[in-house]
Amino acid sequence: MRRWCVPLALGIAATCVVPPLALAQSPDYSPPRTADGHPDLQGIWQALNTAAWDLEAHGASLGVPAGHSVVEGGTIPYKPETLVQREANAEHREALDPVARCYLPGVPRMTYMPYPFRIIQQADKVSIAYEYLRAIRYVYMNGNPHPPGPIDWWMGDSRGRWDGDTLVVDVVHFNDQTWFDAAGNFHSEALHVVERYTPTGPDHLLYEATIEDPNVFTRPWTISMPLYRRQEQNAELLEYQCPAYLLEQEWDDAESTYFDEH
Repeated sequence: MRRWCVPLALGIAATCVVPPLALAQSPDYSPPRTADGHPDLQGIWQALNTAAWDLEAHGASLGVPAGHSVVEGGTIPYKPETLVQREANAEHREALDPVARCYLPGVPRMTYMPYPFRIIQQADKVSIAYEYLRAIRYVYMNGNPHPPGPIDWWMGDSRGRWDGDTLVVDVVHFNDQTWFDAAGNFHSEALHVVERYTPTGPDHLLYEATIEDPNVFTRPWTISMPLYRRQEQNAELLEYQCPAYLLEQEWDDAESTYFDEH
């Protein structure tokens, strides 16, 4: 495992920083199994990064912590005409971010919100219970196809399969009302997400999501990050009751201003 070490005063000790992804990667890891022989991913997990604020690299500002990009290649491949929309979203993020109005964050954003979630496995489905808004998502297994659409759903429709030790989740049937982060990165109703949950150690999952939306992006793109098992002896999901951060009149005024400008 590669480490970056910074010597301290007098050379007595060193501070070593291990990249989070390096901590999560262990190709020889053999996870515990459920009764049906699949990897046991059950437990309470949480992302520890700044992706919920901005998937791309960003500096600290206005209460937003600085963070590295979780996008492979660093930047999201917008079409020129849709990049204009992203910039407009970013300029008015306080008013337009759907999460600020307590709407469901969508997929994949729900995974890296700064709140834990629990994975529960059954033979016919994998359930994911989120602390945020007490949301529950069902990933149907055993080759069940997506229902015919289009269907307007905040969290989409999730169908899963196993690829070796990796849980692969195919998600379609979205509305166009969610963002990928608080920086204004957005999608259309044509969004298609393929998630991969890979156990890389007893307390780590590697989470990857490949995003495809030909209405907004020039090509599919992928984000990746480690997820960490919560270690508290009494770890559990608690209640999070989301208050709308802006009064309805403030929202109406902000939206009116935005649409007047555009």
